Amino acid sequence: MKKFLALVMMAGLALPTGGLAQDKAGVPEVSMFKMMLDANKSGWVAFREYDGRQFIYFTNMLTSRCRLKEIRYSINADSLDQTFDMPACIPDSPFMIPSDGGIDDIALTLEPGTAKTITVQAVFEDDSETEILTFRPCEGVGDSSCAKVVE
Repeated sequence: MKKFLALVMMAGLALPTGGLAQDKAGVPEVSMFKMMLDANKSGWVAFREYDGRQFIYFTNMLTSRCRLKEIRYSINADSLDQTFDMPACIPDSPFMIPSDGGIDDIALTLEPGTAKTITVQAVFEDDSETEILTFRPCEGVGDSSCAKVVE
């Protein structure tokens, strides 16, 4: 997360007018969001076993939702046959995750141990796609949130 925030801050300082390049809606250009997701590939999702449920958080990917068309995923497969419903973009604060939403706005909720892997790909509003990555839960982290890229 620190790497992500530093990248956003550096990008803002490097662009004209002392801020992020913005379009008419006040949201940074798609290239900024592509750069952010690429720089934080290992943190796109996180698994957590907690309170008798398994959660798969999309929080880091959702910080790019203002320029995403969809987040594709599949559980225990690589078919990318499902999409994650994203909360609406807030143009005045495009990186913020809405605080008034519920867990379903940021995560999948499953029965414990259901997902051994999740395969994920983001599609940007310009129809370009990220690479496809597969993640697995981290071992030995208790109820902490964590995921490892499957190589």
